[in-house]
Amino acid sequence: MDVADYRLAFEMAPVGLVISRNRTMVDCNRHVCEMFGASRELLIGQSFRVLYPSADEYERLGRRMEPILNARGYYADNRIMKRACGETFWCHVSGRALNREDPHASGIWSFEDLSAQRPVRAELTAREREVAARVLDGMTSKEIGRALDISHRTVEIYRARLMRKYGASTAADLVQKLLAA
Repeated sequence: MDVADYRLAFEMAPVGLVISRNRTMVDCNRHVCEMFGASRELLIGQSFRVLYPSADEYERLGRRMEPILNARGYYADNRIMKRACGETFWCHVSGRALNREDPHASGIWSFEDLSAQRPVRAELTAREREVAARVLDGMTSKEIGRALDISHRTVEIYRARLMRKYGASTAADLVQKLLAA
């Protein structure tokens, strides 16, 4: 395969791909532009921050990912992201650090739009989005608390808020409603 073939593979990949340096987008493919509703020219040179619902989530997730990228060299999760128009959507994000000792220095990231299978049905706070993502991963309140560095009782408060917002009567009902199309 020559260099042109690699560029074609990057452009035509069935998922959004981004090459990053210091959490800034250096290059992205057409699929990322379509998914986030922004031109390549607008995304290149921008911080990943523009793809997050809030600056707080961007900062918190960056801190949480760093030790995982240091240890494993890769990271993946499902999270709520934001399109250029302001619409939020569920997205599967996975990435690989090119230098595990400095994981944000450079990386390759993929983005898959999950909105067809998992629509965002309620206005959620940043912390509610984080808890909801982990509830969908099947984590217990104690596991979520450890992952988010908050108490399991605080997680229970956020779970209760999510249940009210989604009109869920049980944890299983909440999961169903978070997944409902």
